[in-house]
Amino acid sequence: MIEVRNLTKHYGDKHAVNDISFTVEDGEILGFLGPNGAGKSTTMNMLTGYISSTSGQALINGVDILEDPIKAKSYIGYLPEIPPLYVDMTVKSYLQYVYDLKKCKLPRRAHLNEVMNLTKVNDVQDRIIKNLSKGYKQRVGLAQALIGNPPVLILDEPTVGLDPKQILEIRTLIKKLGKNHTVILSSHILSEIQAVCDRIIIINHGVVAAHDTTDNLSRNVSNDHRIIARIEGPRDEIVKALRNISGIKYVKADMEREPGVYEYELEATPGSDIRREIFHIAAEHDWPLLSARSAEMTLEDVFLKITMGEGIVIPNAEDQAEAKKGEKA
Repeated sequence: MIEVRNLTKHYGDKHAVNDISFTVEDGEILGFLGPNGAGKSTTMNMLTGYISSTSGQALINGVDILEDPIKAKSYIGYLPEIPPLYVDMTVKSYLQYVYDLKKCKLPRRAHLNEVMNLTKVNDVQDRIIKNLSKGYKQRVGLAQALIGNPPVLILDEPTVGLDPKQILEIRTLIKKLGKNHTVILSSHILSEIQAVCDRIIIINHGVVAAHDTTDNLSRNVSNDHRIIARIEGPRDEIVKALRNISGIKYVKADMEREPGVYEYELEATPGSDIRREIFHIAAEHDWPLLSARSAEMTLEDVFLKITMGEGIVIPNAEDQAEAKKGEKA
């Protein structure tokens, strides 16, 4: 587990990271996002012990990274944005060197073979690293992070330079690793974060601007609770039936998309989930429901709105619950 408590980093008068706190549970994959200069890289460098904090704590499996850096770092597998490779070595000799450097106790041959198979570099293990493609170099960087089977993985842009097929393979690997590891994943590819991560933190101007699941962030930021449904059947009757759903604010029929098929835009009051009612009404009247999709903001929309907004901060679910308790009191 990773626990960050009031972590702060100042460079003179500049607050690169200002009093941030969050936790990442065992077996969880956390997406870490932020624009350039937001404090994302500074935070990751403090978590891995590359730089010290001005104040606050970063605990890796309960060990403070500043008080006992050797023990804390032994729990971490780190892939920085530029992989730390010795390019004049072969892949195999480099991974053997990392194995020794980490004082790994696992069976050498079996463990290195497992790591190379996982990252799919076994077919280039005898090649000099500087002669590899950028994608393979990235894979070797990921392989070194996995040596020793550390419980915590911190991955900064792990799919940079990979082709679409390789990106899918690495995504699948990260999901698999997330079952047995605590993972922080930083990426500028927002679709990648959305596909892999359980929760997302967006850091902006050195503070945590948002912390929640993608779905919750979309709802909280957009304040938009619309569904677009494509239904086959009599337009006026469908509109009338949909308007009777509890929690509906409005129903608007769009143009005919196919013969006898219209799109209907429905907006619900906050907190209302109308998806099942739409399905039941369509089934009851034998109106084929051909598609239904949310009109809420994408992760990219959320990211841009938060990072380009004026000081907008979206609290996580726990903070919202505490706020509601305070209101009732």
